[in-house]
Amino acid sequence: MAGSLQGKVAFITGAARGQGRSHALRLAREGADVIAVDICAQIGSTDYPMATEEDLAETARQVEALDRRVVTRIADVRDRGRMIEAVDAGVAELGRLDIVVANAGISPLGAQHGSRAWFDAVSVDLVGVINTVEAAFGHLSAGASIICTGSMAAMMPGGVGAGGGGGAGYSFAKREVARFVHDLAGELAGQSIRVNAVHPGNIDTPMLQNDMMYRMFRPDLENPTRADAEPGFASMHRMPVTTLDANDISEAVLFLASDASRYVTGLQLKVEAGALLGMSTAGAPG
Repeated sequence: MAGSLQGKVAFITGAARGQGRSHALRLAREGADVIAVDICAQIGSTDYPMATEEDLAETARQVEALDRRVVTRIADVRDRGRMIEAVDAGVAELGRLDIVVANAGISPLGAQHGSRAWFDAVSVDLVGVINTVEAAFGHLSAGASIICTGSMAAMMPGGVGAGGGGGAGYSFAKREVARFVHDLAGELAGQSIRVNAVHPGNIDTPMLQNDMMYRMFRPDLENPTRADAEPGFASMHRMPVTTLDANDISEAVLFLASDASRYVTGLQLKVEAGALLGMSTAGAPG
């Protein structure tokens, strides 16, 4: 697919690090210019460190090192007005918009924040996706691609059952992202704008690799380490892998962003090393 996105512009949320940065760099390697957005601040119910302004600047530096243009904005996906401002500024500078990657998300698991964590997860992981897509929609035309980040939790019966209010909110949000993608794909098909979702498994990013998540996987230990938690990460996958690399998800995003998927819409693309095979029959929930 070398150069498959030449001349195109991608709008990516949660771009300061993790999957968002990986997506920005993968699309830039294929020729895309990038509008990179991140909140660059902590959300109270999220007990792992979130991205910083320095992280977003590093994403921009790496995109520019690929000889691509990049516009960065600090914006909270929960704020539709700020998202509109961010995408408008990016399009004003880069001239167009072809790809939307609604990737920003949080995972506020654990019982300590109660229902506050439920609302935060839903506001970021679902409302933030809708705000991102709505803010971008007026700039899109035929051939555009919208890609939303879901989660294997969207298809797991019971979702993230041990995650307290935040886990319940996360699971709800990701299920509704899948429904949003399905229904919006039908709405926009006549305009030749495609809408798809990628549902990752356990990805080796700061959202997974943190003390809070280690405690979730090893509640029997007072201070579990990454090494303590990794057998639990691995046990969720059917394929022999402990975690997936963010670039594995970026390859799926690239396919959905490129003309190689020009007739693919409404797809729920699972990239989870077979984690959901025991929960489904012929691709449908069991």
